[in-house]
Amino acid sequence: MIKLLTNTARTAILIWICTFVQIYWSMGLLTDNTSSGCLDCSFFHDAFFISLLSTLILTILFLPLDRMKKNSFKITAKWILLIAAWFFWDYTIFVDRESSWSTYDFQAEIYCTIYTSTLPIIIVSAITLVILHLDLVLSKLKKLKK
Repeated sequence: MIKLLTNTARTAILIWICTFVQIYWSMGLLTDNTSSGCLDCSFFHDAFFISLLSTLILTILFLPLDRMKKNSFKITAKWILLIAAWFFWDYTIFVDRESSWSTYDFQAEIYCTIYTSTLPIIIVSAITLVILHLDLVLSKLKKLKK
């Protein structure tokens, strides 16, 4: 039970940090833009609470995946969940801080979000998964050395 709680806490902390970093990296250019939903809210405030909500949701979704035996499916499912969640939040921030003040259509919103988010999402999600499955990565590296 203690091991489960420790792993869950480690996962939650890592997801929170990586989500926060990813949001600032991909949507950081909108830090000076005013939010259309909350005129007094700072970008930091939005990123902080989005990271908390993502942490809660993703940690709960990752728990059943951790019980799976097949590592390739487990890691692929986690990667898809991270990409989907982070793209959704980046899209939400873009609409809230940029698109709602302008004349973007849905297709332009999606394009701009993909354009600004793809590289940060891929890099940060890869780093997140490597850290989450560090024991698996290290065992694979040991097998390659032999």
